Amino acid sequence: MGILVICSYRPRPGHEDEARLLMQAHVPLLRQHNLITDRAVVQGVAKDGELVEIFEWESVETSRGAPGIAEIGAHWKAMSEVMDFVPLAALPESQHAFAHFSPL
Repeated sequence: MGILVICSYRPRPGHEDEARLLMQAHVPLLRQHNLITDRAVVQGVAKDGELVEIFEWESVETSRGAPGIAEIGAHWKAMSEVMDFVPLAALPESQHAFAHFSPL
């Protein structure tokens, strides 16, 4: 059984375009390594520029093993250099029963 995950990222000032490019490459990389399911992925942006993506891990084990894959670890390191990984609750939109984001 898969695990649905909602990721939220806050691009650092001046790195917004790079953050979006890295996020766009994230899911194809995870799929390349068979870490996530074929379920449709949703990516969006909050009013303040935070990015969100929703995807489904194949399993808890694949999610835990992902950092051990060199290419995944390197991509996450690159992401962490241009954006902060923030809790969904940190986004103002998440304070509403129906959080709204603009699709990417």
